[in-house]
Amino acid sequence: METQNNQKEKLIVTRNLKKDYTTTVGGFGQKAVVHALDRIDLEIYKGETLGLVGESGCGKSTLGRMIIRLENPTEGEVHYRDKDLLSLSRKELNPLRRNLQIIFQDPYSSLNARHTIGQIIGEGLKIHHIGTHAEQTKNVKDLMKVVGLREDAYEAYPHEFSGGQRQRIGIARALALNPELIVCDEPVSALDVSIQAQVINLLLELQKEFQLTYLFISHDLSVVKYISDRIAVMYLGRLVELAPKSELYINPTHPYTRALLSAVPIPNPEKKRDRHSISGDVPSPISPPKGCHFHPRCPEAKPICREAVPEFKEFRPDHWVRCFR
Repeated sequence: METQNNQKEKLIVTRNLKKDYTTTVGGFGQKAVVHALDRIDLEIYKGETLGLVGESGCGKSTLGRMIIRLENPTEGEVHYRDKDLLSLSRKELNPLRRNLQIIFQDPYSSLNARHTIGQIIGEGLKIHHIGTHAEQTKNVKDLMKVVGLREDAYEAYPHEFSGGQRQRIGIARALALNPELIVCDEPVSALDVSIQAQVINLLLELQKEFQLTYLFISHDLSVVKYISDRIAVMYLGRLVELAPKSELYINPTHPYTRALLSAVPIPNPEKKRDRHSISGDVPSPISPPKGCHFHPRCPEAKPICREAVPEFKEFRPDHWVRCFR
């Protein structure tokens, strides 16, 4: 993926990333393969926020987990700076885990209910032997202040907090090791709208303060537009469009992207928007359509779309699209 972004520092590079899962279907123990990711080529640049959007089940969270090697791909490569993460042993990988962290979608189930907030946030410091016990305690309390939690909540437990406060705990835990990249896996989808705004603004403030890079995964295009620098659109395990947010929202090129954007509500009852509707449901990843995965729902499908897989090509500078159109 060679563009003018070459001048920027590449933090994460994936090549031909593929992930298949084996599952049981039917009542007789039959095995089937779920094709979660299909040949993902992606670059994340230092200091940016890359938004990743798509319908539920398209592979967004799977890609995020692959990038920080919470899971291993079936095929492909993941590079962090000049290091091939997939070639590293567990012992070699452990020091790098400090630089690659994640904020999970559910702010309650991702926290150990039997641990205090101090233990949860300081767990990484303890595992990586960073500082004395007194220094770890001070670091945790300082982080609690940074994310807007009271210092006297150090000995409290997760059930004593609201959803927004729990997500702040998750953010503090991700920050504890001073990472370079944080995968934000739908971090506000389980929160009330007013709390969502607070958490998003907190993430932006922290990004400036700690020079963070985000992979921000969401299905909410309004949130993604607000926080992202570039946006990647996924459909059934494949990237179908990637562009700077201003370019994507002004010139959406793939029919799926146009349909997604046309469904975003406009906060003005006088203003009308052209709707690009798509029919049908997302096909099963167990048996995805041949050719372009989107062709059964695409109003502009051509015969070639049913037979061949379109390449992911640069349509305009820094604007990549997977479509025969």
